[in-house]
Amino acid sequence: MAIGLGIVLIVAGLVLVLDAVNIDTSAVDTGTLGWILLVAGVLAIVISLIVNQQRTRSTVVEEHRDTRRPL
Repeated sequence: MAIGLGIVLIVAGLVLVLDAVNIDTSAVDTGTLGWILLVAGVLAIVISLIVNQQRTRSTVVEEHRDTRRPL
């Protein structure tokens, strides 16, 4: 789920950085906002991959007993 959010943030950041959409705002610099969204998207993907890898790591312990009776 966080990977999808990261992709959305990257796409939104690239749209703002590359000026694909002209938004007239005097209060916010769209280039800076785009870079912030881009970095946040990359961080979201990296953190999500790290957490998922730690979640899949598991330890299996098997115990074998000798079921033969001594003579």
